[in-house]
Amino acid sequence: MTATPWLDPEEKEAWTGVISIALLLPGRLEAPLQRAAGITLFEYMTLSHLSEAPDRRIRMSGLAFLANGSLSRLSNVVKRLERRGWVQRSPDPDDGRYTLAVLTDAGQEVVVAAAPEHVRSVRELVLDPLTRSDRQALARIAAKLRIRPGDRRDDDPH
Repeated sequence: MTATPWLDPEEKEAWTGVISIALLLPGRLEAPLQRAAGITLFEYMTLSHLSEAPDRRIRMSGLAFLANGSLSRLSNVVKRLERRGWVQRSPDPDDGRYTLAVLTDAGQEVVVAAAPEHVRSVRELVLDPLTRSDRQALARIAAKLRIRPGDRRDDDPH
């Protein structure tokens, strides 16, 4: 049995920074969205990704990945968004085994209205306190850790 390689002070500080970002930042980004649009950060990210997809439609499995959630969590959120008239689900005409999420015009209006508040929060809480060099380093770190939506680890094209 090998000894556990405990974190040294520099590693512990780096880890504490990363986990603090992961656990605390989402709530700080969500609060203004709740006040301005009555939506959660996950709902906003779901609507936002749909708004950027070709024809405002994407397979649920791909949307779950982009929104950084499980398919079951996304299904629950999309069900709520459907009840509000912001998203519709339909079978994928190219392959009926998949379900498409489609952003409605009403959903597009919500994301367009919420986007300025979200961008303000992102700037205030994340981007403005950082230098250009810090932002570049953050992007490089995220790329190295392969944690961005474009950094898929599997070969699933959906």
